[in-house]
Amino acid sequence: MTAKDWNGFLAAMRRWGAPSENQVYADTRGNIGWVAAGKTPRRANFDGLMPVPGDGRYEWQGFLSLDELPKAYQPKQGFLATANQMNLPADYPIGERKVGFEWSDSARWQRITEVLAANSKVTLADAMDLQNDDTAMLGRRLVKLLQPLTSDDPNVKKGLDLLKPWDARDAADSAAAAVFEVWIANHLGPVLLKTTAPKAADLIAPEASSISALVAYLESPDASFGADPAAARDQILRDSLGAAVADVTGKLGPDASTWRWGRLHVAKFDHALMPLADKATAAQLSVGPLAYGGAANVPRAATYRRADYQLFAGASFRMVLDVGNWDASRTINTPGQSGDPFSAHYRDLAPLWATGQYVPLLYSRPAVEAATAEAIMLTPR
Repeated sequence: MTAKDWNGFLAAMRRWGAPSENQVYADTRGNIGWVAAGKTPRRANFDGLMPVPGDGRYEWQGFLSLDELPKAYQPKQGFLATANQMNLPADYPIGERKVGFEWSDSARWQRITEVLAANSKVTLADAMDLQNDDTAMLGRRLVKLLQPLTSDDPNVKKGLDLLKPWDARDAADSAAAAVFEVWIANHLGPVLLKTTAPKAADLIAPEASSISALVAYLESPDASFGADPAAARDQILRDSLGAAVADVTGKLGPDASTWRWGRLHVAKFDHALMPLADKATAAQLSVGPLAYGGAANVPRAATYRRADYQLFAGASFRMVLDVGNWDASRTINTPGQSGDPFSAHYRDLAPLWATGQYVPLLYSRPAVEAATAEAIMLTPR
């Protein structure tokens, strides 16, 4: 936090241990950089993916130094984007320096890159919009496959009518987003597996399905689909989409004009001590449910449980920093500024967070003191 230049930042990163993170750098001179920082063991004769005997033959040879870890400074594209995607440089010697083998889907990174590449001067407002961007890159690809399809089945037709003109945004007020997410979460994968691998389908948990892999498979159907791969693929799309529409109908009612992704995809914050509290106190300890947009594979990361679509992971805290003009920075947290359930600030930020809004992130002492409403003094006895 006290680094004054790139070299000072690197010096600090040499002491960084955990958590392993994508650490980014920016300064008032317009320089930017990135480091994959963390204590990474040097495994000389194994990769860490499988158990090995503990007899001394497979020991760590210390840790990789910062100079051996991936990094970038002043990239040609003029920006850096990280979203937990596979970001090892093409020339990184992964066989020699094993830092990891599993990453999140690249769809979020693809959308972030698309937005940044199209804007050479990003404002604070642009950055806040990007953090709350709910564009589904995988949705775009699947909607493209649906464009030539027709059906006389009422559920399939309703699904096609909603998704064909959809802008691929997982917005909280979108009916199409509700159908899309229910479709890819619980229907597309199982129907695809039943068709292409019926013997193995019952052994494969839906949670094991990679949506990116399914989309790529559907985009290029092969002989595993049967004698007419394209026709079989199209039928899979129809059957699974019809099942998804029936599912949404059962959850949200028959009138599609009332369907909203935010009616299914909600955020709820329950205090860990709720089970021990009386009824009145338990109600005070709970915040929500709040209608929420986004999904796992969009910039507005909001992973949900497949069983009920309730959010269980994502960005509870966001900040947008104005480098050099720190008092202009913005932030948001949820559910509130206070951890005291009986404070007026226990849940004050949750509605703002749920709708993509921010509050000032003041930095200088004069600005902080001018905005202070309450000071809590902790005096040791």
